[in-house]
Amino acid sequence: MAKAIYIHIPFCKSICSYCDFCKFLYNEKWVGAYLTALKREIKDRYMDDDITTIYIGGGTPSALSYDEIKRLMEIISVFKTENLKEFTFECNLSDINKELLLLLKYYKVNRLSIGIESFNKKNLEFMERTADYKEALEKIKLCREYGFNNINIDLMYAIPGETLKDLKKDLDLFMSLNPTHISTYSLIIEEHTKLDNINAQVIAEELDYEMFKLIEKRLKNAHHYEVSNFAIKGYESIHNLVYWNNEEYYGFGLGAAGYIDDIRYENTKNLKEYLLGNYVKSKEILGKKEKMDYEIMLGLRKLDGINIKEFKAKFGEDIETVYNLAPLYKNKDLIKKKGYIYINPIKIYIMNEILIKII
Repeated sequence: MAKAIYIHIPFCKSICSYCDFCKFLYNEKWVGAYLTALKREIKDRYMDDDITTIYIGGGTPSALSYDEIKRLMEIISVFKTENLKEFTFECNLSDINKELLLLLKYYKVNRLSIGIESFNKKNLEFMERTADYKEALEKIKLCREYGFNNINIDLMYAIPGETLKDLKKDLDLFMSLNPTHISTYSLIIEEHTKLDNINAQVIAEELDYEMFKLIEKRLKNAHHYEVSNFAIKGYESIHNLVYWNNEEYYGFGLGAAGYIDDIRYENTKNLKEYLLGNYVKSKEILGKKEKMDYEIMLGLRKLDGINIKEFKAKFGEDIETVYNLAPLYKNKDLIKKKGYIYINPIKIYIMNEILIKII
């Protein structure tokens, strides 16, 4: 039974140079048709599960007009949410105002995720974004005045030309905003993005690593609970933990992914196909071994790692019988302690290399 829902809103007011998510420039006509198709998909595929977390992402959900957001909220009001714990809405600073906050509050949104990325002028120009520190202070203060105390902000680092000094300044400014959660992302040049089209290059791996360690040091008082995520204790993302705990969830909307009844699926990114009701592009039917592999790949992203007893209860198999972990213990890639297996914190930066050795 799925207890989480992700809803994708693919519209933006501008396109960032690094973004490879499913997105389009805002178009009022397309938004209306899209919301109609979204309503139909939810009606066709939602199975009346009791939902504990909803995440509306994009794209930029706040790019929609007031009336369009209200319509979106009415569409998703069909979900059973008596036990809803977390309801996240992604937004840009420039879209935040008291009317939007009152609307979101009315529909029980209780967590905001704000895409700031950086306050550094050169970084912002490279990413084709805007952000102003004074505006951030004012808008986040406004959010709190309207009862939004659970606020995530996104930080992008490892931008070509960025120095450790630049990153430290960004971190200091971000921390001065007193967010409850920070998500950090090292820049990756994805295919078919603007950066890929101009053959942009990532920074040296050594500098990327130094930046990662600087982030860990600067955010040492926060709970570093997943490789890219830091939170005040008690403000960890309930929704994202559904992913990392390898639990089932719905994905609705263009390009959304989901995991229902042992099937991982991805929706089409073709807007015309989606509007015609041809939602799903691909499906992966999982057997026990595939499900265990996902448990490893996702679970070891958490710094607490995987609970050995829970793994056996879930799959009826001993994790150390299914996977040859002894060499990784010996190399201190993995640590086994107090009933958990987790990646050595000093090696979390090379997590992907360690996962390849396991699967």
